[in-house]
Amino acid sequence: MTLLMATALGLLGWLTYHTEVTFADGLRYIHQAEQIDKGAWSDGILKAVDHPLHPIAIAAVHEVIGGDGPIAWQRSAQAASILASVLLIIPLYLLTLEIYGPSTAWLGALLVAANPIVGFVTINLLSECTFLLFWTWGLWAAVRFLREGRFSWLPLTIGFSALAYLARPEGMLLPLALVATLLVLPLHWATRIYWPRWWMAVAFLVVGPLLLAGPYMAAKGGIGTKPSIARLIGTAPKAPPTALEREKPLPADQTTFQTYRYAILRMFRVMRASVTTSMLPLSLLGLIVAWPWSLRARAWLFSGILLALAAAGLVRLHATGGYLTIRHAIVPGMLLTLAAANGLAWLMRSVVIEGRWIGLGRERFRPGPAVWAALLALLVALPHARHAAHAKGCFDVYHEAGSWIADVKGRDHGKVLDLTDWALYFSQSPGFRFSEVNWAAIDPTTRWIVARDAHIRGHFQYSRLVNDLIGGRRPVVTFPSHPVKGRVQIKIFDRLTPPPSALAGPTHDRGISPQVSTEARIIRR
Repeated sequence: MTLLMATALGLLGWLTYHTEVTFADGLRYIHQAEQIDKGAWSDGILKAVDHPLHPIAIAAVHEVIGGDGPIAWQRSAQAASILASVLLIIPLYLLTLEIYGPSTAWLGALLVAANPIVGFVTINLLSECTFLLFWTWGLWAAVRFLREGRFSWLPLTIGFSALAYLARPEGMLLPLALVATLLVLPLHWATRIYWPRWWMAVAFLVVGPLLLAGPYMAAKGGIGTKPSIARLIGTAPKAPPTALEREKPLPADQTTFQTYRYAILRMFRVMRASVTTSMLPLSLLGLIVAWPWSLRARAWLFSGILLALAAAGLVRLHATGGYLTIRHAIVPGMLLTLAAANGLAWLMRSVVIEGRWIGLGRERFRPGPAVWAALLALLVALPHARHAAHAKGCFDVYHEAGSWIADVKGRDHGKVLDLTDWALYFSQSPGFRFSEVNWAAIDPTTRWIVARDAHIRGHFQYSRLVNDLIGGRRPVVTFPSHPVKGRVQIKIFDRLTPPPSALAGPTHDRGISPQVSTEARIIRR
């Protein structure tokens, strides 16, 4: 276990210097943590849009680390996220042990920790780090309850589910799936449990979460105050056709059937991408070799219902909000990766090489530990190595851009529109953030535009506004100064510089393809 945690820590440490932040959502949690640290509990917990557990963890780490200013808070958020992802190894090991057995347990924990989604949410300081830690503990306790039928596991399930809910509203998915499983159990002899115990379990799972999470829900006025959650459960209308968060504007003539068809297709693409290409066939193999499922029928039924509810939620999220990213499929990705670990463990036990294939007669050989260790290292390293680039740190370019903004703002007048949000935060200067792009577009004092290629070349509605503001100008400065494959480049435009003439050519930077970049395809704000 210690070796697994050390491996996870080493991998995350390596990613810190070989990947860069591309999401600004983590900044919201830092601002929320700053409010909590100041003692403004009402603003930081009850009035905030995001659930409070991840910001509370950031504030707690900051209390230990100390320091003032944006960089100190950034480091506290990094430490809190990395700590949660390393501690995730413990419940992952126990969960895999419970579902697939001891030969798969260590592999499952390692492969989930090495999943690029886990690294992505950790580097970007997203609340999924804290959520996944407590949610996996709750999932393990739920599986133990379904296998043993002992009520002592239900308080753990409910308690960890409540903590997961305080990190993200998806935490309520766990008790909901468990109740749905209990409702289905009596339908087959292989899954039935003693009836009085069945009724008590259902009642406990309904009342328990309400007692723990109910006060927070009552204070917030619902399951959550995020617009996406309100749209998903039907308490708010769909996002406007040209909303910033939409992947592309909603056509006026698109029918409800078409909307859900696109959402289902997007859901399958996202769930497919939640495991690496090499892991997908192993996931299918792992599910096949787990047969007969009757040995753990209740756990398999629970897992199936959990995946079905997650898939339905993803479809609904896209249908009502117009966006869906790989980070939203982190739970299905975790379950599929555990199945892949089972498939790989089966191969390690079963693969035999005929000697005649390699000219060694009729003897049969099994690949040794060195062969499997090399294959495992390849499976872990390859997805990260393909997109890695050397950097001083995952926030380095934002530090440099922030310093430039602070220096220029001290000399010149004008407002900054920072589509990354991070550069403006590190500059400690006022200006427009990404969510205020519409206001920046109509403000005549908007002068500097801070953006990445994904913002400029994307097919999003706001990309048109950004290009109108830039007006075909070339950046006055970029960080880093020259494009580097795999690295984020921040471009800063000054609207006081003369725009090019109509004869100067297209508004895209010369020498750079106008095709949508990989980053543009994954960024969803």
